[in-house]
Amino acid sequence: MAEAGAAISAEIAAVFAAGGSLARRIHGFNARTQQVEMAQAVMDTIDDHGLLVAEAETGTGKTFAYLVPALLSGGKVIVSTGTRALQDQLYQRDLPAVRDALGRPVTVALLKGRSNYVCHHHLKRTLSEGLLDFAEQVPQLKAIERFAARNASGDRALLAEVPEDAPVWQKVTSTRENCLGSRCDDHDRCFVLNARRNALKADVVVVNHHLFFADILLKDEGGGELLPACNTVIFDEAHQLPETATLFFGANRSTAQLLEAAREVRAELRVLGDDDPALKAASLALEPASKAVRRLLGEAGQRLTRAQALDIDGFAAALHALLDAQQALADRLALVAGRSEVLARCSETAWAAATELETWRAGQGTEQVFWLECATQSVRLHRSPLSVAPLMSQTLQGNPRAWVFTSATLSAAGDFSLFREQMGLVDAVERHWDSPFDYARQARLYVPPGLPEPASREYNAAVIDTLRELLPVSRGRAFGLFTSLRALREAAAALRKPGATPYPVLVQGEAPRHELLERFKQHGNAVLLGSMSFWEGVDVRGEALSLVLIDRLPFAPPDDPVLAARLEQIRQSGGNPFNDCQVPQAAILLRQGAGRLIRDACDSGVLVICDPRLLGKPYGRRLREALPPMPLVRAIDDVRQFFAALDSSAQGA
Repeated sequence: MAEAGAAISAEIAAVFAAGGSLARRIHGFNARTQQVEMAQAVMDTIDDHGLLVAEAETGTGKTFAYLVPALLSGGKVIVSTGTRALQDQLYQRDLPAVRDALGRPVTVALLKGRSNYVCHHHLKRTLSEGLLDFAEQVPQLKAIERFAARNASGDRALLAEVPEDAPVWQKVTSTRENCLGSRCDDHDRCFVLNARRNALKADVVVVNHHLFFADILLKDEGGGELLPACNTVIFDEAHQLPETATLFFGANRSTAQLLEAAREVRAELRVLGDDDPALKAASLALEPASKAVRRLLGEAGQRLTRAQALDIDGFAAALHALLDAQQALADRLALVAGRSEVLARCSETAWAAATELETWRAGQGTEQVFWLECATQSVRLHRSPLSVAPLMSQTLQGNPRAWVFTSATLSAAGDFSLFREQMGLVDAVERHWDSPFDYARQARLYVPPGLPEPASREYNAAVIDTLRELLPVSRGRAFGLFTSLRALREAAAALRKPGATPYPVLVQGEAPRHELLERFKQHGNAVLLGSMSFWEGVDVRGEALSLVLIDRLPFAPPDDPVLAARLEQIRQSGGNPFNDCQVPQAAILLRQGAGRLIRDACDSGVLVICDPRLLGKPYGRRLREALPPMPLVRAIDDVRQFFAALDSSAQGA
């Protein structure tokens, strides 16, 4: 449980005081006790080169609570966030506000992954070859060309004219596999290298978790110089780290990547005169070999362990044929790599891919899980570490520095054991701060009576009926959060039938997430249906969101090969996989979904959890204890009365 906090220093108290520097410079700033205590805990951690796990519930103001001591410390600080959107918010809004309030001459840099920056080489190549997939990409490509010529950073987020998810971006940005590095003619004006140079010189560097692991810890092209030079590392949205670390410390290779690399070989061959039929044939042979592997597997979205895949008749032979085709391409490229810088880099990439395929085929590697997942037209082969704790422990034991892990959801009802064990945080100080929100006044938890068990065929229909019954009560203004895409699609189809609901229905996948959220806010009475990507990182304040419905308890899917292997390891070591891992994981994710409802002291609304297991199973109590302290109601009339009281209060005001 949380340890008692240290006394608040005069320096921290002065900054957060009613008449302090933050209040004087930031409109509407009001310090909270929890915020001040967290700021002091972060300051103590920085001073002691310590390790802090800080859970600060929604409304605490944790961003200012870690930024103030970070800037006051005077050392080099890396702040790692969960998403690019949070990076932009920190860099463009929060950090400048705190820096100006403190009056500190702190330099700040924003560093993103290479795919976020225009690549001069690939832009020129695409312009010259004109290999575009759709007519709409022509004006987009011209817009990117103009942007790259006039913008100093090359950060694609600054070009609103081209949608964030436009396919053309893939043709004008680089990956680690297709970057020419120092051999590139545009190396001296590379946007990625320029961003890295700025980061090396800055006092505070804002990155995201993927970049921290993939670029900094891998020491990719000089990025690794950031970590040895820094005094403090702060992970915001730290609950995402176990999954991100698993991706980083593992490896994966998709058939789509193999085919894209082969297409690049053919494109370079055309530039050189299309004079090597053997190389062209080797690159073309990958396509039928890849399709043969995909054909043997089932529908998109499924995940199989290596053993399950090899049990499929013909899969082992098809995989071997794919490896042979990749090896043949690598062999041919090795013979002609000296012809151009592009072919030299393609040769390196081809050899790395062949090695990874062979590792997966042979199942080589201790303490690793080999598995695959199916996309619509491709297959991705993964190998993931059984545990990232030993690898994280090595990272933490480098040069003396402070490490701060913070999020609104790191524990299950105050128990940090799962997160600490996942991340190898043996000696961490654990602190927890409750939300300052008055949940007893602002919210209700409604568990509808009479719903069937989630495993029944009738369950999804019952959830949809519940949502349809509640929408007139809340006057729309609702999120429907689903644990599966199938349930999401069924709900969308049902609510869009003629006469089903008078409220606008927005559905995940039909537009970028930020666009859907803007539409949701503008409508003021809409219903937004989303799956797991909407369970966190979504901030809708005010009356536009007054009801959040969660279809079922978010236990991890049983087809997750990595989770299955980890549960088996717990079982073999004498633990209880369900109680020690699955329930705490579900509790943390349930808190994330519930956290979408109340985002401000003026917000109010109803959280609906349809799953009867919340009340009917012994573990349901642990999950309820993890939720914000909302009064529980069981009758829809209680929900009506709650909204009626809110309406009366609003009219009285």
